[in-house]
Amino acid sequence: MAKKQGGGGFQSAAGLMRYFDEEEEKSPKLDHRGIIIAVFITIIVIELAKWQWPMV
Repeated sequence: MAKKQGGGGFQSAAGLMRYFDEEEEKSPKLDHRGIIIAVFITIIVIELAKWQWPMV
């Protein structure tokens, strides 16, 4: 039977690190304040909709 080799862990991890480093450069940069404001606006809209059209 063939012997199993288990030495590919470091090369696989290095490939993932290169992949994620490259993803970060191309990904859009989002401001954390904008995300928090969008969440609050979404919550307000949902609460107003529940008040305007209550589900019985």
